[in-house]
Amino acid sequence: MPDRPRFGILISGRGSNMVALVEAATRGEIPAEPGVVISNVPSAPGLELARQRGVETLVLRHRDFPTREDFDRAVVEALRRRRVELVCLAGFMRLLSPLFLESFPQRVLNIHPSLLPAFPGLEVQRKALEHGVKVSGCTVHFVDQELDGGPIVVQRAVEVAEEDTAESLAARILEQEHRIYPLAVRWFFEGRLRVEGRRVRVLPPGGAAVR
Repeated sequence: MPDRPRFGILISGRGSNMVALVEAATRGEIPAEPGVVISNVPSAPGLELARQRGVETLVLRHRDFPTREDFDRAVVEALRRRRVELVCLAGFMRLLSPLFLESFPQRVLNIHPSLLPAFPGLEVQRKALEHGVKVSGCTVHFVDQELDGGPIVVQRAVEVAEEDTAESLAARILEQEHRIYPLAVRWFFEGRLRVEGRRVRVLPPGGAAVR
């Protein structure tokens, strides 16, 4: 049988979305397998979680490289050696250089804990509560050179309760992140995502995406 296609996951911390992707692939919900989990932080808890699930891990400390491009070049090389077709960012706290994005054109996904374009960047739930929003949520999007600004693949809304704190809201949003990220990755490997400028069309099953 031919090898299944592979995706790589980049993390910097706990890796809960990484675990959601790996376990979805194990259950057959994603028609691909995790080829490697790479972290720029040697102490990232997600590394051990990946090893426990039988996924190869690799640490590339960004501080060991003279420039951002040198670091990205090393990550790209590691991903290519493992024949990775899609790169999934899962709490990866580094901005990707044009060199990286040109190496995987429309093949880098990210998950963000807000309904983009609202509240890009960090401290998202605090910002949402300070603005008094009634609905928050999460977004899977393709990565481009704008921070949290690439074409949106799928979103899931989460109502904000009067008693919510940043922590309680983040926890409910995280539950939805774990649902929609595997869904987006599945659609990618099923060839169902077509990027048309700022918009991403999800084709019906059996459709062929133009990538």
